[in-house]
Amino acid sequence: MARCFEGKPLDGDLAAWLGEAIDGFLTRQFCTLDEGLGLIFPRGGIPWWREEAIRKRNAALCYFAETFLDELALGMQAQEIWTAARRYAASTWRFDQDSDDMPVHYAGTPKECLWQAFKSSAPMPIGARQLRNILAH
Repeated sequence: MARCFEGKPLDGDLAAWLGEAIDGFLTRQFCTLDEGLGLIFPRGGIPWWREEAIRKRNAALCYFAETFLDELALGMQAQEIWTAARRYAASTWRFDQDSDDMPVHYAGTPKECLWQAFKSSAPMPIGARQLRNILAH
């Protein structure tokens, strides 16, 4: 990717592999570009990039619970995070979502965790039941 953006040539094998993948996708030999590139996941599985996003989101949510809600029972932690996430989604996230950098004043606060969870690209906000499952692990 970096070589392409910088206008640098690719070595022969890499250029051939990329060309074949793109050609296969454009000529409909492959249903998706992921398939053409050989990034195939098991049937019924989730793509690697979505799994990574979910892991990042879950880590941020668990950190939220451990750091700011440790004294509460699991169900109450889930409820508090669910409430905070819905409020954040309805208000501040619309301003934060286009920024690559977290607002400095979020550091060390629950909003830091929410920003990280939302910025992970995994579905957010999520329901209290799913939050309980995440926090239980």
